[in-house]
Amino acid sequence: MLPALEKIASDPLSSDLSGISELVACLRPVRKSDPASALGQVLTLTRLLHDNPHYAAALRSYLLHLLSVRRQVSLYTDTGILSNDGFFHELRRRFAYRVLPPALDDRNLQDCLDIVFPDARDHLWLQAVPFEAWDALWQTIAMAGQTPPLPHNASLPDQGKTLTELLQAIQVLSYRISAIGMEPELIRIYSDVKAFESPFLMQNVELHTWMESYRRRMQDETAPMEDARHVLVLLDQCQEVVDKIRKHALRIGTSVSLTYRLLRLEQNLLRLRQLLALAEPDTNEDAQEKRRIGFALAMELVEAHNRKYTIRGLLAGNINLLARNITENASRTGEHYIAENRREFGAMYRSAAGAGFIIGFMALIKIIFSKLHAAPLVEAFLFSMNYSLGFMLIHVLHFTVATKQPAMTASRIAAALHRSGDGRNIDIESLVDIIVQVFRTQFIAVLGNLTLAFPMAYLLVTGYFRLTGSHFVDADKAAHLLHDLDPIGSLALFHAAIAGVCLFMAGLISGYYDNKALYTRMSQRVVRARWLTAVIGQRRAQRLGDYLETGLGGLMGNFYFGIMLGTIGTIGFLLGLPIDIRHITFSAANLAISMEALQWGVGMHTFILSAVGVLAVGAVNLWVSFALALFVALRSRQVRFRQGGKLLKALSARFFKKPGEFFWPPKDAPQAPAEPADGTRQP
Repeated sequence: MLPALEKIASDPLSSDLSGISELVACLRPVRKSDPASALGQVLTLTRLLHDNPHYAAALRSYLLHLLSVRRQVSLYTDTGILSNDGFFHELRRRFAYRVLPPALDDRNLQDCLDIVFPDARDHLWLQAVPFEAWDALWQTIAMAGQTPPLPHNASLPDQGKTLTELLQAIQVLSYRISAIGMEPELIRIYSDVKAFESPFLMQNVELHTWMESYRRRMQDETAPMEDARHVLVLLDQCQEVVDKIRKHALRIGTSVSLTYRLLRLEQNLLRLRQLLALAEPDTNEDAQEKRRIGFALAMELVEAHNRKYTIRGLLAGNINLLARNITENASRTGEHYIAENRREFGAMYRSAAGAGFIIGFMALIKIIFSKLHAAPLVEAFLFSMNYSLGFMLIHVLHFTVATKQPAMTASRIAAALHRSGDGRNIDIESLVDIIVQVFRTQFIAVLGNLTLAFPMAYLLVTGYFRLTGSHFVDADKAAHLLHDLDPIGSLALFHAAIAGVCLFMAGLISGYYDNKALYTRMSQRVVRARWLTAVIGQRRAQRLGDYLETGLGGLMGNFYFGIMLGTIGTIGFLLGLPIDIRHITFSAANLAISMEALQWGVGMHTFILSAVGVLAVGAVNLWVSFALALFVALRSRQVRFRQGGKLLKALSARFFKKPGEFFWPPKDAPQAPAEPADGTRQP
């Protein structure tokens, strides 16, 4: 440290950054894995400056001079705040700058951080040092006198330059808040904000009054000074509007651009509060608190600088919020996939059985398409249309495919976690109740699918044999279908996991389009389509619009799910990779087709192994899609669930105490009699 301090003391009015860079390098821990070791270096520097006041004075003059000759506004207004270019432009910019970083201009204080803190982990050791240690170092430097001799004709650094730049940054942030707050997209979501009553505009008006009084105080210390509390109240009102817009977005949907604007608006509001706190005139009572805010801002700026080109940081701030809305729509859909009583339990079985009936036909149609021996891409198209149109028909008829449930119910569970606590204290009993309901609903849905898919496929191929005298598939094809169900001798479980990923993706797609339909007001758009109303009439167009606004997500999720199932095998063939899909209901139908073709002429071992393979495929389908959906739903709500042990213990206790509840709902609770209008209760 002494050589770095000697270099600074030799020319305290130098504009070169090498002195401060060398001093920071001395403070930086030798081992990056131990950022806390920087504390000892900071304490050593504090002791050196305390014992050598001329070094402290030289360092003070040097730092003030560095600040006085550089532009500071962009550091306060841009670092750590998203740009105005939009999410996708910012994403492209970060990708480009990671490959080829931009040129630097050391006249700009923002770019000086690249020279002084070049290591991407510098913010870690800076934050590892407690505030008290930094505060002691700061006061040692700030209290130093002007002891070193200055060069001839040299002037003292302009100590008011930083304050002037700070005020300019405050003004820039205020204008930005006004502009973002009056964006048409935000006003459309929350139309209660009137143009002349908007807190986004009024905060700028109030800030101008405060700025004028501040400038008068800078020229005349006896001039009256406006209180910044009026501005802070309006900033609080701006934040309340942002919160209301977010709540509205959960109900009517959101977009990437809206999410980006809200996040950027919140960043500007927070930064403006920080700068206002720093710019307020000093008082003895709040001097230390102001220093604490200043150090917190400094740490925030360095961290933002170190992470300014990270893709993950941009995605974490925006996609999580968008995913929250998508999974929120999935959560509301998931409520329909949970049977809470015997009436709903029976309805779920009938719904799942209807889906199994249709899937029996879909399995045969796929085999018919495979017999065409079409070109790979044509075959993929035919398979995709079979899956997509079949799943969409199942959705339109209000039937249920069991494997589509986990992606929806996982969001429902995550929503319950979020409402129950703060991520640390979760109501385990209520969570167990939900999981038991989900488990038995999933059980009856799978049972409903299988109890009709298997016999329906068997009856169809048997009827085909009776009519034509030949089996629907030959013995080789039947043996191949059975081999595909072997959980040990084939890649059935791996292919089932791929199908689970597709199910998870279908759930996200469904939530995305549900969100999009609400956000774009699909019902009104359909009614306004003159060509459509001319063809089907106003009333039918209104009904179609209402249906699409609530059902577009389900249709598109099933459509894309079918595309994924129909194309993955072809993609694997084209790339020479062993990838395909296995779905429990289609596997059950294929088992029925194979057994009919072989006239049950297989050993009991083969049949049992194939049946176990069907169930194993279903288990992998469900588990993979559920795990991925639950992970995304928890991350989107910023929930950290750390009570897995307690949950498993509670589930085990419930299973041993009431195992039947996992497979059959309790009796429906009798409805309480309605109370008379006068409030009296009947005996």
